[in-house]
Amino acid sequence: QVQLVESGGGLVQAGGSLRLSCAASGRIFNIYVMGWFRQAPGQEREFVAAINWSGGPTYTSDSVKGRFTISRDNSKNTLYLQMDSLKPEDTAVYYCAARTSPGVRKSEGDYGYWGQGTQVTVSS
Repeated sequence: QVQLVESGGGLVQAGGSLRLSCAASGRIFNIYVMGWFRQAPGQEREFVAAINWSGGPTYTSDSVKGRFTISRDNSKNTLYLQMDSLKPEDTAVYYCAARTSPGVRKSEGDYGYWGQGTQVTVSS
């Protein structure tokens, strides 16, 4: 089992920044990929960014490319999402997810472990 706990959400004005964190615990050695997804009210959960837990290239959605940066600190078993130039349309609950098979995927069904989510609200 893998446990994931997000933190860092909140209320920010448009143009501002937030950094989300996701602390992983449990069978961390089973993790191949970690990612961030988000779900706005009335919408489906969508892929935001992902990274191989061992390092390598990162993957971000077109909607956040150039504004959001995913990173990880293996020494702290923590995943991050640095969000800059935030827009009202970034308002959503943000979820951290872990995949225990190799290969980055952008579908939520390919991730077996999820955090409880953290709310990000961007005011105009």
